[in-house]
Amino acid sequence: MIMKKKFAALGIATILAAVSLTGCGSNKNEEASKSPSASPSASTPAATESASAPASESPDNTVKLSGDFEIQYFVGGYGDKWWKKVIADFQAANPDLNVKESGGPKINDQMKPRWIGGNPPDFVYIDGAGLNDRQMVEDGQLEDLTEWLKDAKNVDGELITDILAQPAQQFDGKVYNIPLVLNSWGIFWNKGLFAEKGWAEPTDFQSFLDVSDKIKAAGTTPFIHTGKYPYYINGSILYPAIVSANNNDFTVLQDMAANKEEAFRSPAVLAALNKIVALRDKGFIDKASIQINHTDSQMLFLQNKDAFIPNGLWMPNEMSKDVPEGFNFGFIPSVTQDAGGKVVANTSTATVAIAKNGKNKEAAKAFLQFVFSKAQASQWAELSGAPSNIKGDISSSNAPSFVKDAAKFLTDPNTVVIPTITYNADVDKAMMDATDALTISKITPEEWVERVVAVAKKVAK
Repeated sequence: MIMKKKFAALGIATILAAVSLTGCGSNKNEEASKSPSASPSASTPAATESASAPASESPDNTVKLSGDFEIQYFVGGYGDKWWKKVIADFQAANPDLNVKESGGPKINDQMKPRWIGGNPPDFVYIDGAGLNDRQMVEDGQLEDLTEWLKDAKNVDGELITDILAQPAQQFDGKVYNIPLVLNSWGIFWNKGLFAEKGWAEPTDFQSFLDVSDKIKAAGTTPFIHTGKYPYYINGSILYPAIVSANNNDFTVLQDMAANKEEAFRSPAVLAALNKIVALRDKGFIDKASIQINHTDSQMLFLQNKDAFIPNGLWMPNEMSKDVPEGFNFGFIPSVTQDAGGKVVANTSTATVAIAKNGKNKEAAKAFLQFVFSKAQASQWAELSGAPSNIKGDISSSNAPSFVKDAAKFLTDPNTVVIPTITYNADVDKAMMDATDALTISKITPEEWVERVVAVAKKVAK
């Protein structure tokens, strides 16, 4: 999967999230049911700006959409079932609109010449390799939604800003894209296997170590990760561990992102690194991890050759064709907290936006109002197998059980949610490479720190 490395925050006290992501959803370093009926009318209360495509007023004073409308969406671990369904619903509600889908696993590369040439699609889902929201904003490719979003309502008549679990990120005080998907890193296991073997599901680091001892004694390797893409273990183990060791204060990660040397030298960083060392020295880490990619590690996990795997919520959907019968995913955002400590959710989002040079902005805004409804949140959770960024109770939906489990964690006021943090690319790579080296005893935690500090000092000049 191809993920972006953007770690997003949730307003925990107000969150009621529904779960989902694109396989390899928000970090982009790798290669990559029953649904509610459409709202009675997807034609929306008049959007503020008119597009070049024609639109006329209907008798009930809503905009009647017409003309061509093109949607670009990346297909990764979340699949395309939701996109197919929501686009069909939107088309049915707007019969005079000619909706064109441009989707697929390589769509971002395929559409790049059009973005560069000033002839982009009208609406874009920003996920997968080849798209970076900050770069698109800096290149002037996205529509400024700041004023529109202040009063924009979904098709149910609710202010969109009121129902977002994760608010839209601002770029110099302006909004250009809105988070649609909400993901959390974490640890997965097979509930069926654990029940069969009588293994206790982990709730903290000590219980994780205790059950891993039993798993190893039974002849199964406790833990496998994706050594070729170390952001999986950093996102699921290292960063939550740093926050836990820093009294649940995630500002240490923000200081690391600002390349502050003292942040990397924090006792919390060493404490977190030593937890990885504990897993290594106890022989819990599969020796194959260091050289394999995400799908290889995920296959070994699905074959019950390894009991735990760090991953994002897109993983079950990404591997849906390979999941054995009876395999039941267990999930917890973090296992590195002390007994009685708070769970730490390292989250990320994928966003949607309107092209600044789009030809039918009226339809694009109407589509935004259509997708940001609670019905679509539930539908997303069911069809993609991960939470949406729309607040809502999905307990009675057909969403997978692990998605409902994740939503419970994300709505629990005792969960610590890490806000959006983007590390310098060189520092990020240095941290990943150093973590890989640490897992195979090539360096010590202190040497991990020195390696990364050297790079941080260099880029900070």
